[in-house]
Amino acid sequence: MTTLILFILIFGVVVISHEFGHFLLAKASGIRVLEFSVGMGPTLFSFQKGDTKYALKLLPIGGACMFEGEDGLQTQEGEPGEGSFMKANVWKRISTVVAGPLFNFILAFIIALIMVNMIVIRDPVATEVVEGGAAAEAGLQDGDRILSIDGERIRLYEEILLFTQTHKGGEVELGYERDGQEYAVTIEPQFDDSTGRYMIGISNADFVKIKGIDSLRYAWYEIRYSVKMTYKSLGMLVKGQVGREDVAGPVGIAVNLVGKTYEESKQYGWQSVLVNMMNITLMLSVNLGIINLLPLPALDGGRLMFMLIEVVRGKPVPPDKEGMVHFAGLIFFMVLMVLVLFNDIANILT
Repeated sequence: MTTLILFILIFGVVVISHEFGHFLLAKASGIRVLEFSVGMGPTLFSFQKGDTKYALKLLPIGGACMFEGEDGLQTQEGEPGEGSFMKANVWKRISTVVAGPLFNFILAFIIALIMVNMIVIRDPVATEVVEGGAAAEAGLQDGDRILSIDGERIRLYEEILLFTQTHKGGEVELGYERDGQEYAVTIEPQFDDSTGRYMIGISNADFVKIKGIDSLRYAWYEIRYSVKMTYKSLGMLVKGQVGREDVAGPVGIAVNLVGKTYEESKQYGWQSVLVNMMNITLMLSVNLGIINLLPLPALDGGRLMFMLIEVVRGKPVPPDKEGMVHFAGLIFFMVLMVLVLFNDIANILT
C-alpha cells in the first residue's frame, strides 16, 4: 500500500506540473481550456469552473490539458472560434506546447535544489586509484579530479558511474586535474565480470556538504546528469542495447523502482526515504520533459514540428490532416503501453 501511495504521489506531481505548464500558458494566451485532468480512464471526480472542466480519473498514469480546436477536432460550427487553439497566434501555440516540458524541468530543478541541501555530494575525485586498473596504468593518483571522459565534462562522481554503465569497450580520453594543473591521457577501461561494466579503476568516498550559492550550481549538475542519463538510455534503446528486462512502464516503475527503493531506504529513516523519492521524481520529470519533446506524433514535440512547418510555410498544415497524424500516433502509443504493461508483468513474475 505504501508503494502504491508513493507511486501515485510521484506520478501525480510529475504529471500535474507538466499539464499545469500547458494550462498556464494557454490561459495567458487566451486559448480556451476545455478540460484539465489528472489520470486516465473513467472519471472519479470532476467539477466545472468557467470554460474548464477539472477531473480526476481512475488510473494514476498520465493526464491531459485539452484545448478547444486542438487537432481540428473541436470547433464551433465547423470553423475555429475565438479562444480556439488553431485561432491563436503560432508563437502563442508554440509557447503553450513547450510550457509542459519546460515546467517538468522547472520542477526537477526545484527538487534538485532541495536535495543538494539535504544530502552530501560526491565530487569526481579519485580518493582511491585501484592497483592494476586502467587509471593506475595511465598514471593517475589518489586525489586527482576527473574533468572529462571522452570529451564529456564531468561534474559529479555519478557521471563516472553512468559512463561505466553505458561504455561498450575501447579507448577513451580522460582529462584530470592534479595540483591545479590539467592533464589528458588515453585509457582503456577494463571489463569487470562482477559488475558487467567497463571500469576506469577509481573509487570515491569523499562526500561534501553543499551550502549557500553552491546549491544552485550543484542543482544544475544534478539536472545535467539526469538529462545525460535519459538521452544515453534512449540511445541504447534505439540501438537495441537494452534488454526486455531493462524496459519498464508504470507498473514496473511502481514495483521495481519505487517499491524496491522504498524497502531499501526505509531502514535508514524517513529522510532517506524522502530523498530517494525526490530523486525518482526528479528523474521521471526530466524523462517526461525530454520524451515529450521528441518529434513524434501525439507528443508535444510532434505538435511543435507542425508549428515550425507553419512558421516556415507561412500557413498552417490543414488541421484535419494534422489531427489524423496525431491520432495515428495516439493509437501507436496506446498499443505500446499495452505491450509495456505485459512486459512489466513478465519482469515481475520472472
